[in-house]
Amino acid sequence: MQKVLRNTITMKTDKIILDACCGGRMFWYDKENKDALFMDKRKVEKGAFENNWNPNWCVNPDVIADFRNMPFVDNSFKLVVYDPPHLYNGSMKSVINKKYGLLNKETWKQDILDGFNECYRVLDNYGTLIFKWNDSNIKHSEVIKLFPVKPLFGDFSGKTGKTIWCTYIKIPKQLKH
Repeated sequence: MQKVLRNTITMKTDKIILDACCGGRMFWYDKENKDALFMDKRKVEKGAFENNWNPNWCVNPDVIADFRNMPFVDNSFKLVVYDPPHLYNGSMKSVINKKYGLLNKETWKQDILDGFNECYRVLDNYGTLIFKWNDSNIKHSEVIKLFPVKPLFGDFSGKTGKTIWCTYIKIPKQLKH
């Protein structure tokens, strides 16, 4: 399995919220929230997709970095949103995969775990982590088993489609690092 090396440069920020895989900021009401730092590993200009139903869609992160290897100091954020790619099949030629990314079929479990661990690392003590997942390709029940802590609560019903949300809080005594 591919191991992601830890950044040696650490970044401090005055932002209290991190969207670790911001993409097009689709679920944000305020896509320019002044308290949030938007991170993604890529940048995509407006108009990148032909015949796109949303010609203004773009990926324009404040910081370009991989969710498995964040450049932030420990305990930097009060709230972290972790919404990684959900699919490992298909090609990067499809619009959905271009927009939301594609997991590596061989390393996805380690990649998702590494991302969770990084989100937890940069989350401040007693901070909140929101994990968003879509069951289209990989069931959330399989994914959350990978994580070192259990979610407190979330939408696991599937009544709202295939997307689920899980909520975690970082309580120092839970940490086993």
